[in-house]
Amino acid sequence: MLLTPGPTPVPEFVRTAMADLTLHHRTPEFETIFANTRNLLLELLDMPECVMIASSGTGAMEACVTNLTHSKALTINAGKFGERFGKICDAHNIEYTELKYEWNTPASIEDVISTIKADDKIDAIFIQVCESAGGLRHPVEQIAWEVKNINPNIMIVADGITAVGVEKIDTTNIDALITGSQKALMLPPGLSMIGFSEEAILKIQKKPAGYYFNLLSEIKKQKQNTTAYTAATTLIIGLGAILEKIKEDGFNHLYYRTAVRADATRKALESIGLGIYPKTPANAMTTIYTEDSNALRKLLKEKYNVNIAGGQDHLKGKIFRINHMGLVEDFEAAWVVNAIEKAMADLGLREFDGTANKIFMENYFA
Repeated sequence: MLLTPGPTPVPEFVRTAMADLTLHHRTPEFETIFANTRNLLLELLDMPECVMIASSGTGAMEACVTNLTHSKALTINAGKFGERFGKICDAHNIEYTELKYEWNTPASIEDVISTIKADDKIDAIFIQVCESAGGLRHPVEQIAWEVKNINPNIMIVADGITAVGVEKIDTTNIDALITGSQKALMLPPGLSMIGFSEEAILKIQKKPAGYYFNLLSEIKKQKQNTTAYTAATTLIIGLGAILEKIKEDGFNHLYYRTAVRADATRKALESIGLGIYPKTPANAMTTIYTEDSNALRKLLKEKYNVNIAGGQDHLKGKIFRINHMGLVEDFEAAWVVNAIEKAMADLGLREFDGTANKIFMENYFA
């Protein structure tokens, strides 16, 4: 049972859609598929424009840094992926200021505001909606609103790779929203997507950057239902299939069920003495802090057929992360908390009495 926060399991109906005949990307047949997928993606992102790029999410992050920073960037680092924005700036010799936080601590709105007020060179802010290194939810919408009230020309770039498809993100003040294929959209890795505001498009037009990651060339081509370079045809077909399914069930239904699953899981694990790591948990995953992380994860995988993720860097062996993204079945989510309690009993951490499953069921089906 794969319940890591990406890659997530690919549903059978998506695998079937991607297993059909290979299409050439410069044909009317594929352009029709592309147009349908693009329209569904625009609806999901709730933004006026979008592109799909044959790359992991890091490619989309790099494209946004190079095309939307014309002067100086402000990056928010509360984990591996916030840190990555700064590394991208370094790679391109782009000047930036970094606000750094512990991996369980959300960005301070006051810190951001004071930083941009003190430095009028900053023209773009880069932040995660969900920083998956610790399962942290940043107050992105509040930060964006405050920044735009001070200077509407500052671009707000939000990495929603583990947030899009998990919750409804208010994009009113967001200029670029990034996501990737292997998270809540339940596809294999290799496709990244970016939604844009009208203001972001105008800025990109003024100073497009790069060759492969030149966003102006992609925007122009994708409006014509094609891509500047070879399209990830199979993944785009799969994306269309999953977005059709999500729309049929209802976007809000998916967000609601994911939130309920996340809340029930957190309450179940707290009931057996485990502590939630982030101060503001994201619904994409539940992150638990425990010195027994490695032993628990080993037992879960080898004895209970549950594969969950651990931590990185200073949190290696200190946390574990359970995925809630995508079409996770009720019985899968219930089994995970039950298996964790069983594994804790195996390690002599507590007696098994079924508390976790009981609390999960009471909250999930309330």
